[in-house]
Amino acid sequence: MIITKTPYRISFFGGGSDYPEWFNEYNGEVISSTINKYLYISCRELPHFFRHKFRVVYSKIENVKKISEINHNGVKQLLLHSKIKDGLEIHYDGDLPSRSGMGSSSCFIVGLMNALLRFQNKDISKKKLAQESIHIERNVMNENVGWQDQIAASYGGFNNIVFKENGYKVNKIICKKSFKDNLNKKLFLLYTGKSRTAEKITKSYTNKLKNKKKQNINKILNFVSEAKKIIKNNNPDDFGYLLNETWYQKRELSKTVSNHKIDELYIKGKKNGALGGKLLGAGGGGFLLFYVDLKNKDKFLNSFKNDVIVPIQLSEKGSNIIFDEK
Repeated sequence: MIITKTPYRISFFGGGSDYPEWFNEYNGEVISSTINKYLYISCRELPHFFRHKFRVVYSKIENVKKISEINHNGVKQLLLHSKIKDGLEIHYDGDLPSRSGMGSSSCFIVGLMNALLRFQNKDISKKKLAQESIHIERNVMNENVGWQDQIAASYGGFNNIVFKENGYKVNKIICKKSFKDNLNKKLFLLYTGKSRTAEKITKSYTNKLKNKKKQNINKILNFVSEAKKIIKNNNPDDFGYLLNETWYQKRELSKTVSNHKIDELYIKGKKNGALGGKLLGAGGGGFLLFYVDLKNKDKFLNSFKNDVIVPIQLSEKGSNIIFDEK
């Protein structure tokens, strides 16, 4: 059995500029970090005496004889890509719900690819794992996704990822320990109670970006530049205030990014001690990220006592094998 542990991610600044439709022409960059919440995937060889050859367990259970019969498209495409012929059982489960803005779809592709390669006794670099995962999602599954989620899940850590024509570079963010300590104490996730598929939302605002490329891309990249200065100067609370600014700019991209309920939750958070925050992922639902002033932490938590609040910390490792026994 092989078990992989793959981190979810938070994209702080620059989201949208990680689409090749943009960075191949204008370049792009993001500031993101993996966090201490994970997706776990296990793979084991299925004994031959079962009537089915493949078993996939998630919110559903699929028992099939052929890969082509699998309904879960990500599992099906990765099995076809890996050319595995032996019977296989795949389980996956995560610390956070899917379709919640945490990069879970890419996290799954990275984690399963990592597991299947180890199952075949193949080694792969972080760069190759990210590139192969991007290829599967964009070119095989035809998903309208950017590049940052696969890279974050593969590399792990608090990074500035720079995108240029047909390529990228991962720059590990160097900052004072006190800066990270502040983020680890002051960042909270609030579940909006609504999951969503990123595909339709990203299409709606990428279409708008196409109409106003230079204007919107420059705004997005300016936030990244400002964030790097804040990190260098060790001003973590300014990081929180900047999240507030980028959230309002993101809301302008499309009516589907937010809704009345999300706006109410965000305003409530701001009134009760949050310096800033943003809706994670494409928008439309999932998790709100808040940066909370510690003096008002209890007030903030009490105001959402009937909601799901998740404290988080930044993590360092990308997708890794935590169990390997055949």
